[in-house]
Amino acid sequence: MKKIMSISFAIIMSFLLMLATESFGSNSGRITQINIKEASLVEQPVMAVNVAPHQVKKVYHENVLIGVLSSTEALDAFLKQVYIERYQTDFPDTELGLGKDIFITTETSYMTYDNVDTEIFDYLKQKDLFSVSVFKIKFSNGALIYVKDTKMFEEAKEQYLLNFVSRSAYELLKKKLLPPDLTTYGTREIGITVLETAETSVALASISEILKTKSEIIYFLSYGYNDVLKTYTVKTYDTIEYIAYQTGMSAQQLVSINSDLLQSENQILVPGTVLNVSYFDSPLSVVVTKERFAKEIVYPEVTQYVKDDSIREGLSVIRTREKPGSKNVKYIEKYVNGILVESIISSSIITKQPIREVVLVGTKIIPHIGSGTLRWPIGYPRVITCQFRCYFEFGAWHSGLDMKYTAVRDGQIYAADRGRVFEAGYNSSAGYYVKINHNNGMITYYAHLKYRSWVVAGIVVNKGEVIGTIGNTGRSTGTHLHFGVMVNGTYVNPCKYLYC
Repeated sequence: MKKIMSISFAIIMSFLLMLATESFGSNSGRITQINIKEASLVEQPVMAVNVAPHQVKKVYHENVLIGVLSSTEALDAFLKQVYIERYQTDFPDTELGLGKDIFITTETSYMTYDNVDTEIFDYLKQKDLFSVSVFKIKFSNGALIYVKDTKMFEEAKEQYLLNFVSRSAYELLKKKLLPPDLTTYGTREIGITVLETAETSVALASISEILKTKSEIIYFLSYGYNDVLKTYTVKTYDTIEYIAYQTGMSAQQLVSINSDLLQSENQILVPGTVLNVSYFDSPLSVVVTKERFAKEIVYPEVTQYVKDDSIREGLSVIRTREKPGSKNVKYIEKYVNGILVESIISSSIITKQPIREVVLVGTKIIPHIGSGTLRWPIGYPRVITCQFRCYFEFGAWHSGLDMKYTAVRDGQIYAADRGRVFEAGYNSSAGYYVKINHNNGMITYYAHLKYRSWVVAGIVVNKGEVIGTIGNTGRSTGTHLHFGVMVNGTYVNPCKYLYC
């Protein structure tokens, strides 16, 4: 290959010698007035072809030649001048370099080129092809950003972390201290970590790549490389809880990412307000460990039915009424970027023993008359995602409670009291559903089941009996149970009976 290139070069040189219009003496050393042009972004005539080769500096932009540089000293002076004029204010105490798409090669050439340094510099200036010496922060998961100030980055990172932990707890945890022990029901934060590590180094970066302000860094930490956020415009009757429910978030999360507009979950919204409903899509995994102290209901064993020959068949008498007990439970819960991913019971003490209901019956058939005391239709751990009347839609208020399990996607649904099933089927609004008549003026309603319930109309079910699985059928925006309570033909707030 080298031999072929040598022969080709010899042929070219011979041709150039034939074209020379001025004499070429043994001591002249060059051929002048040659009409040769090399393809470049800046027009740069060849002034002469030398007999002996020499080194030249060629400047390229994205592999396309801009021109041949006459003086590296001139380039250094030019960069210093541009730095003073354009960048010194925003990037003090640093230096200016060429952009990443610009590279300079040292090549051997027989050509002497016209000096077009000014034109090359103008091209660089017009295209803003410069880079600044800043700090490169590379995360262990591959994410990469450039910042002009590491202190600004640490401040932005700290502000981002405060989306997931309170300021008071954060200050204590930084000092490796813990908030006071829980003496009443509530939550305390006992740990915060970021799974990804970060490596900081000095590097040259193009102006467009640098995060120049704290808000730009916070945006990146919140949403990574995603530059398109979803928004929601508040309408009349909207509540924070309803908007969060519609967008698959919690009310707390919605308040957190709109902290400039929202101060609490109970805030009254002004129609027309535009809210950010894009939950964090961060390149970082912020793990917050919390200890939660809660009072929970302890349900008694299933109702005991005792046959009594003195009572007529079909009738029943309650000998001992059911009374739920209570217990104090402590959980250790782990959240990743605000989402609960693990909940472990660390201690549990029963503070009030439940009392089992005993019913005297005249037959072996389970009575279909309800006790009037309801149990929760799902177990622990659980969360209410939409309260009674939390939104107004299709000319009516939300008529029940929406709830789901926090540890599993689906789970079992229990009959809230004993009674007789009078409807079990499917419709486009409720999906798969069950209605139980407790024959005491009360009807309970269970909607959006995952599958058709095993129970059918006419069957008698007992309190706490499994009647289905939580699902997402019908007009539903996510896996949950819609639980309604109707008393004497009117829907009432289920919390009146569940004490939520």
